[in-house]
Amino acid sequence: MTRREVLGFLTVGVLAYAADLAVFTGLRGPGALDPLTAKALSFLAGCTVAYAGNTLGTYRGRRASPWRQYPVFFAVNAAGVLVQLLCLTVSHYGLGLTSQRADTVSGLGVGMALATVLRFWGTRTWVFQEEGRVGSWTG
Repeated sequence: MTRREVLGFLTVGVLAYAADLAVFTGLRGPGALDPLTAKALSFLAGCTVAYAGNTLGTYRGRRASPWRQYPVFFAVNAAGVLVQLLCLTVSHYGLGLTSQRADTVSGLGVGMALATVLRFWGTRTWVFQEEGRVGSWTG
């Protein structure tokens, strides 16, 4: 793992997060959608930004078949969104914290932080593998 890789991943993540946050906030507020539908749709926007940024930027030297990369990338990110949805579900329905602010903090704050760790590991391990790389993300 290089410094460039971590910084690139984080930079792309910030851009994807901004897309996710903007879409979620718009759908939850003016769009008046329920929090889980808004989160699912904002995930698609953020994931698309992340795939483009990682493919064209962070991991541009690790080319593989886009027919393999694209579905695996979305599967890794779907696992991440499940973490976010779990946080949102527990907060909104389990704890009764139903304001837009509480939904944003749980889904895009706590959930995003936990999901980012999972996404970094999955993206590095399964999507943009180094040539001949088989092993853990730490080594």
